[in-house]
Amino acid sequence: MRVILITPAPPRSRTGNRTTAARWAGILRDLGHRVTITVDYGGEPCDLMVALHAWRSADAVAAFAERWPGRPLIIALTGTDLYKFIRSHPAPSLRSIALADRLVTLHALAYREIPPEHHARVRVIHQSARPLPRRLPPRARRFEVVVAGHLREEKDPLRAAYAVRDVPAASRLFVAHYGGAHGPDWAEAARAEMATNPRYRWLGEVPYWRVRQAYARARLMVVSSRMEGGANVVSEAVVAGLPIVGSDIPGNVGLLGEDYPGYYPVEDSAALRAVLLRCESDPDFYRSLATACAERAPLFTPAREREAWQALLRELA
Repeated sequence: MRVILITPAPPRSRTGNRTTAARWAGILRDLGHRVTITVDYGGEPCDLMVALHAWRSADAVAAFAERWPGRPLIIALTGTDLYKFIRSHPAPSLRSIALADRLVTLHALAYREIPPEHHARVRVIHQSARPLPRRLPPRARRFEVVVAGHLREEKDPLRAAYAVRDVPAASRLFVAHYGGAHGPDWAEAARAEMATNPRYRWLGEVPYWRVRQAYARARLMVVSSRMEGGANVVSEAVVAGLPIVGSDIPGNVGLLGEDYPGYYPVEDSAALRAVLLRCESDPDFYRSLATACAERAPLFTPAREREAWQALLRELA
């Protein structure tokens, strides 16, 4: 089939939407299809459209449905779709949802945000990650916590930094933050935090191999987001054998499970501090996080993601 894959993220972007689009394009090509990734849609002939983001891709979705009625349309619902735009801009979001033959979500609880009449068309496809070649010895003088995410409002990106401000002097907690700033204000906020918080370092946007290297050496990942559609960094950490401490939002709970022991209330620095200190001081608790993550790892293999796409296309055939 000729597939057009719509993403709001432009070429060379390192945002999650572009990364997801590129990975899905690779899967679809491996399945024998011809795939074009684009931001806009001009009516080009194709047999299938896959659109990331119901709201941001609403014009492309509407144009495809009008130009090629009856041809299959898949919409992947992102975190801002589910937890922001479906409320703040319901008309275009719900129009896209209604036009879709299938709705792809990235975690198991996302359906709760979708009107019930559309639930039968929801399919969960977990984002996959490649395992690390090997784990590296952790730094002895630091209990290193990695944050991997852009500095923007939805990510609550400085929460881990706030959490380690006032830990006891004997603590070895240290936060290493990888990710670009969405605007100069966020960059300035991160620099200001580093100036007064010796336990926090913002390393900015770096090549992916450096992030994977950080995964291999770190002891924990913090996923502090206010909203997520199913963050790929969760998959990456789980497959890397890196335990997670996460905000108790549906996007994290839908990936890690409702019984996962490593949650804290969203935006609560004191609660996050308590969990991080417990991870550092309580080996049994730390092992419980590692074990729970290991049990989830089979959800995030490339083979499983490929099989999910193959099954979805078979439905539409």
